[in-house]
Amino acid sequence: MSSSAEQPGFWQLVKKGNTSSGTAAVGNTGLAIVKGIAAATTGSGAMFASMMHSIADAINQAFVFGGSVLAEKSPTKRFPTGFGRVINIFCMIAVLVVTIMAYETIHEGFHLLKHPSESSGFWLNVGVLLLSLAVDLFVLIKAMKEITHEARVEAKGMGVVSAAFRNVGRAAPPTRLVFYEDLVATTGALLALIAVVVTSLTSFALLDGISSILIGFLMVGVAFRVGYDNMVGLIGVAAPKDVEERVAAIIVADPQVTDIFQLRIIQEGRYYHVDGTIELVSGLSLADADDIKYRVRDSLLADANIVDVNLGIVEDDGVKRWQPATEN
Repeated sequence: MSSSAEQPGFWQLVKKGNTSSGTAAVGNTGLAIVKGIAAATTGSGAMFASMMHSIADAINQAFVFGGSVLAEKSPTKRFPTGFGRVINIFCMIAVLVVTIMAYETIHEGFHLLKHPSESSGFWLNVGVLLLSLAVDLFVLIKAMKEITHEARVEAKGMGVVSAAFRNVGRAAPPTRLVFYEDLVATTGALLALIAVVVTSLTSFALLDGISSILIGFLMVGVAFRVGYDNMVGLIGVAAPKDVEERVAAIIVADPQVTDIFQLRIIQEGRYYHVDGTIELVSGLSLADADDIKYRVRDSLLADANIVDVNLGIVEDDGVKRWQPATEN
């Protein structure tokens, strides 16, 4: 992608933003409001913990959606490699929000263990938590489908679930964030629902505090996982093996390319930067060799997820270096 590329308009950038995080932000904002009203009305600690989680998710996902929009900006003279890693920075800030909310949730859980309180409004709590489960499941399923799309994996029906868990590391940072957060949100809503039912039907009031602590620790787990993924992304991480194989297949498909001398592919968000040296058949003129190099480069850039290609060329030295995975 050239550094002089024309910048897309504001709404064009918004349309390119991560749809999973945008949808999740809207859904969790509505849930946070409803849960807040229910928690204030009924005094349920589990509902309070679930509300805190929804607030954290809504803030994070709105913030991350904004980051995904900025990451779509074209490279400039000042930033010639583009803005792909901006989303990693936004996700790291989102981790801080989750950590703070997790602390508050765990703190409230220990308070409820020391001072158990009776909650009221059983049916209100149950209704809100069932609504929460439905919304969180909808967002989670959407994130799973987005993972399979970004990872270019074919999956249908229940196969989407297993495919999403296997390929989550290949998804864009915003999609991974939504997946992890809503996986915990769905689990948290289920824990809160169990706590509301048990504390209403039995005298085991401590479960309210226990569920709050469990939800808080689940949020800590999300913060750690997302923080680690984005720290790696900021440093720069090699593309998955199958992406490397796909890029190599495009290169060696050219009849004038005899081998790949070296190949390095860096993943940046959901985009890839390709840097390599290819070997061409002997006896070519410099002009012909350049034409082949640019032809291979254009073939690689035809892939929407490859945004930058830097290729060197050398004459075939007779030593075979690159072998497809099936031949290794």
